[in-house]
Amino acid sequence: MGPGQLVSTLRSHPVMAIVRGTSAQASLDVGLVLLEEGIRLVEVTLTTPGALDTVAALRAAGPDTAFVGVGTVLTVDDVASVVDAGGDFVVTPAVTPAVAESARRGLPCAAGAFTATESYAAWSAGAEVVKLFPASVGGPGHLKALRDPFPDIPFMAVGGVGISEARAYLTAGAVGAGVGGPLVGDAASGGSLDALRGRARAFADWAADAGSR
Repeated sequence: MGPGQLVSTLRSHPVMAIVRGTSAQASLDVGLVLLEEGIRLVEVTLTTPGALDTVAALRAAGPDTAFVGVGTVLTVDDVASVVDAGGDFVVTPAVTPAVAESARRGLPCAAGAFTATESYAAWSAGAEVVKLFPASVGGPGHLKALRDPFPDIPFMAVGGVGISEARAYLTAGAVGAGVGGPLVGDAASGGSLDALRGRARAFADWAADAGSR
């Protein structure tokens, strides 16, 4: 994934699936279903057992139009591990040393922030996208308020976001949304993959429609 590609992919397909599994196999199974149903951005959190191996396997199995990255990245060493695993992008929960290190390595980063100060710090450190987290605390109004002084920062809303909420965040100026529970449900802990497939299809269809407008 090259410079600017994370933003451009979100603009054309404004959903990033967040996989936080209880086992490597469950995470792999979930990721494969998401990719098969047309989700183009998949984040596997580093807190997931075997996360880096899962990312490598999903990248090998997925189409060229899909990208798989690693979330909950905190340190410089974490970034090095993502690079070694072939991850396409990095997601952090806050403005951590991983943000500047990702930029140094040319690896797109979505950096977590909540306030105006944090958002600017993330952007200044080299984040390609600022992840508004937890978005549900302030809602679309909070994102819109941040966009007013920072119109050039691409924001992605994360935390308590389903399809209806994602629509509202896009209206407020977000380039996309990171979606965990409303999309993945209990599939990453052994729940129904068939049910996941239906949710993934619905999110992928919505993203394709939203990204074409």
